[in-house]
Formats: sequence, C-alpha cells, structure tokens
Amino acid sequence: MEKPPSPITFDMFIRWALYAVVAIGVLLLLNYLSGVLLPFFVGWLLAYLLYPSVKFIQHRLHFRSRALSIIVTMTAVVAVIALIVWLIIPPLVEQMERFGELTTHFLQHDENIHSVSAVIQQWVQENQKEISNFLHSSDFTDLLKSTMPQLFSVLGQTASIVISIVASFITLLYMFFILMDYEYLTENWIRIFPKRVRPFWQGLAADVEQALNNYMRGQGLVALIMGILFCIGFTIIGFPMAIGLGILIGIMDLVPYLHTVALVPTVLLALMKSADTGQNFWMILLSALIVFAVVQVIIDMIVTPRVMGKAMNMNPAILLLSLSVWGALLGFIGLIIALPLTTIIMVYWQRYITREEEP
Repeated sequence: MEKPPSPITFDMFIRWALYAVVAIGVLLLLNYLSGVLLPFFVGWLLAYLLYPSVKFIQHRLHFRSRALSIIVTMTAVVAVIALIVWLIIPPLVEQMERFGELTTHFLQHDENIHSVSAVIQQWVQENQKEISNFLHSSDFTDLLKSTMPQLFSVLGQTASIVISIVASFITLLYMFFILMDYEYLTENWIRIFPKRVRPFWQGLAADVEQALNNYMRGQGLVALIMGILFCIGFTIIGFPMAIGLGILIGIMDLVPYLHTVALVPTVLLALMKSADTGQNFWMILLSALIVFAVVQVIIDMIVTPRVMGKAMNMNPAILLLSLSVWGALLGFIGLIIALPLTTIIMVYWQRYITREEEP
C-alpha cells in the first residue's frame, strides 16, 4: 500500500518559497557577473576536457612535471587545430582568389566595362533630379547623422575585440592553474558547503559528472558522424571545399544545431562555383541544401536518438529545450552549464520529490 503524501504545511511552504527566492537571486547574480565568470567557466570546461590527456602524458609517458605535461598537451591541441585550419583555410583562400580572378577578367573586357558604364550613366541621367533633391534634402543630413554613431560603433567593436583577446589569455591562465591542482580542486570543492549537506552535493556532483561524460562522448560521436556525412554528400555533388566544409560543420555541431551557421559560407561557395563554371547558381545552391536536408534528417531521426538517447538516457527534445532555456537566461554561460544544471534538477526531482531514487 502506497504511503499517502505528506500535507503541505505553512513551514514547508515558507521553506520552498525561500529556496525559490535564493535560486532566482543566484540566477540574477550569475547574469550580472556573466562577463567576469565567463573566462572562469570556459577555463574550467577546457581543463575538464584536457585533464585525461594531461594525466596520460604525466603518468603513462613519465613526465615528472605537471606544468610540462600541460604545455605538451596544449601544444598537441594547437597542432590539431592548426591541421584542421590548414584543411579549411587554404582551399577557402584559393576559392576567393579564383573568384577575384573571375571578377577581374569580367571587368577587363571592354564590352563588359562599356555595358556597365552605360547602365550607370543611363541610370544617373534618368534619376538626376531625384539624386539632386536627395542630396539637398533633410533625409541625406539625417543619414549622415545616423552614420557617425555607426562609425563610433565600429570603433567600439574593435575595442571589444581587444578585450576578447585579453579575456582569452585570462581563460588560458584559468585553465592552466586549474589543471595544476585539478585533483585537489575536484576533491575539496565540497568543503564550501556545511558538513550536514555535503552528502547531498556529493551525490549530485557524481551524477552530473557521469551525465557530462556521457554527453561529451555522445555529442562528439554525433558531430563526427555529421562531419563524415557532409564530406560524403558535398563530394558527391562536386561542391567546393567538400572536405574542409564538412570538417567545419562537424566541429560546429559540438554545440547542437550551431552547424546551421555554415549555410552562410555554403551560399558564398555556391556563388563562387557558379562564377567559375558558369553553372546555374540556384541549382548549385539547391543541391547543397538537399545535402543539408538529407544529413539533418539522418542525424535527427536515426543518429541522435540512438547515440544521445543511449548515452544520456534523456530525450533529445529535453536536451534541446534545456540548451534553449539556459542559453536565453544566461547567454553563452547558459549553453556551457545547461546540461549540468538540467541534470541537477532532474536528479534532485527524482531523489527528493518523486523518491524514485533513494538519497
């Protein structure tokens, strides 16, 4: 016979209300300090990802110094990134150069220059009165006034780039120092909590770590399969930079659905191929979009449910929803901590609300 649920008392209501207020306060504080916390969270994530390699190099390859092991690991990672960039950037530069050659060849033909010049002159002559009125109108003055703030906005964005570079160095420093004392930090972080609640947080941390490991392996496998499928698809249709673009899409898919941004370079490459070969641009783009659609259907209908469902024991829709919600609440930090926070909520609910797992 099931035990009847406990009645909700006034003290219980007040306690849960306080918990909700504290949770909202923490979220608002994280949102306010997101710019400061972002390098730390990214540094911790990088340290988490690189720690197995650092541990392997230090203990299996018998490096005495942890600092030297970290440097060797970072050097290996930089070498892999350089190899990937080498597979992507040179073909892209080659395509850009070819596009420039085609443009120059087009402009160097007298008939093209004359036709272009004739069209421009005809348009100016036909619209001379409208152009003159526009230059003397208040709209032109307003346009100049609105352009100046945009100029300062560009300068501000340049300053932001400099700040981002500085933040990247800070992130690397965080990663280095976290890796130096990784074992100590992972074993003693629990001391920030009172002793009476440490078992609760230790249990949650173990569940989160297991879920995060499963997610990394599962999403990495999904991204690898997607990259291979795109390489095959683009090669079949003879698309420019087939291998490089496939690798780029696979890397971008490490963050779910970020690979859709690759549609922008896909359009540009289709335009370059059309200019180079004389083929119809829309047919080239349509063939590339068909590859996108086919690969996406295979990934969403077959690969992701099998891989992520088995690895995470979580519905992909729940995973995507958690990324969307936490990303909207906390920005990029939300994307980084979406899975741990969702796992904490689910484990807490199963252990202490529905009692499906005994604490």
